[in-house]
Amino acid sequence: MKIGFIGAGKMAQAIISGLDKEKFEVYISSRDFEKTSIIAKNLGVNQAKDNIELAKSVDVVIMSVKPQVMPKVLTEVKDYLEGKLMLSIAAGLTLENLADLTSKQLEIVRIMPNINATIKESTTAICPNELVADSNLEIAKEIFSSIGQIFQIEEKDFSTFSAIAGSSPAFIYIFIDALSRAGVLHGMPKDLATEIVASTVSASANMLAQSGENPWALVDKVSSPGGTTVEGVVSLEENRFVASVIDAVTKTIEKDKRL
Repeated sequence: MKIGFIGAGKMAQAIISGLDKEKFEVYISSRDFEKTSIIAKNLGVNQAKDNIELAKSVDVVIMSVKPQVMPKVLTEVKDYLEGKLMLSIAAGLTLENLADLTSKQLEIVRIMPNINATIKESTTAICPNELVADSNLEIAKEIFSSIGQIFQIEEKDFSTFSAIAGSSPAFIYIFIDALSRAGVLHGMPKDLATEIVASTVSASANMLAQSGENPWALVDKVSSPGGTTVEGVVSLEENRFVASVIDAVTKTIEKDKRL
């Protein structure tokens, strides 16, 4: 199957590097021909001379350009998308927006990876329009499973997904840094404290995923009666830790809906 990426930025490169090149013949194009030539050579894929040639040549078109330039690019290629599957990773553009810019008869899948795609551990949302055949939805899932885990959600939940999966890495980095700074306060070198905390956060997330338990059940397992951990947990509650996290997510969702 031939798939093409219009836009050759970091996200596109991350996806391409994870693909099975024996199953997918990959083409890329972007406005910077010379830079794209280097990327194509490094990734071992084909370069189209322009976006129109790419759209003509492939079965699946993956739009990985910035949202603000998407209308211009789609106007350029829309006449060559008939009978093809289009995937979009442009933030903020709904399935309806994309259909308005192309065709009401086009199979379109809206996709939202997160920053962890760069290490092949993305948490990715996927939502097809009503025209997408089951077989094409499976193709979309296979492409994006190359960079992590897929969650098929309703489009109305994309703003929430954007907050709890797209923006939340920033919140988690703040939490990691706060724990590290606490280590520094009590005499530990910052680099060492950060490494320890990052390892602990990663392992704790894996344990939660593998256990199938509610997070608070695991909090209880770590918290011995009258012990040190419960002392810290009570302090977090007194300082509105949970409420602050919920408020941050709510503010993020509200901002996303205003864009």
